[in-house]
Amino acid sequence: MAHYRVSESKREQFRRYLEKAGVLESLTNGKNIRSIHRMKEHLFFCVADFIFCFSVLVALYEETEKPNNALDFIKHQLGVGPEAEDAESLRLELNTLQQKYDQLMEENKELRSRLLQYEPAQGGGTE
Repeated sequence: MAHYRVSESKREQFRRYLEKAGVLESLTNGKNIRSIHRMKEHLFFCVADFIFCFSVLVALYEETEKPNNALDFIKHQLGVGPEAEDAESLRLELNTLQQKYDQLMEENKELRSRLLQYEPAQGGGTE
């Protein structure tokens, strides 16, 4: 019976941890539930997703040292969105490519202008 109480206490601690981290609120948010149901065409997919999410919660439960941000842990486990470092890396790459594009467009404009100087005028040639 003592084992049951320890297990229950641990379960209650985990529930409070999830509640404090906003996980329970996020999972029970009406908008999230409606979105999930709209996206899923068959009950099979909902059940499969639930089992997968449950396994992520089990993985979080079994973590000896709980992460400071439970939602980030869950998102990472689910593979939702790019990692913060990946997002920053992609932003930097986009910025670099945009600058390169602007530079090439300016160079193209300049070269076209130079080319027009050396091309003979259309329709005004010597006879």
